[in-house]
Amino acid sequence: MKELNGIDSKYRFVIIAAKRGKQLLKGAKPKIKTSSKNLIKIAQEEVARGLIKYEILPSESIEEREELLEEEKREKAEE
Repeated sequence: MKELNGIDSKYRFVIIAAKRGKQLLKGAKPKIKTSSKNLIKIAQEEVARGLIKYEILPSESIEEREELLEEEKREKAEE
């Protein structure tokens, strides 16, 4: 896949578009004007145009977040 506005793989494109699609389904306003009512297609077009900002977290950050979530679960279970 050719790089599309900084998105280096089709998998990343799909994940970003899916997350944006969920936002649109929950009521977020589209960033483009279109006659299409298909929110998934709107999300894909927004991502393809580079209108959706995203951040790739380093794996250490993900591991730290998971550890914090586990710790919070343990604390709630103890209450």
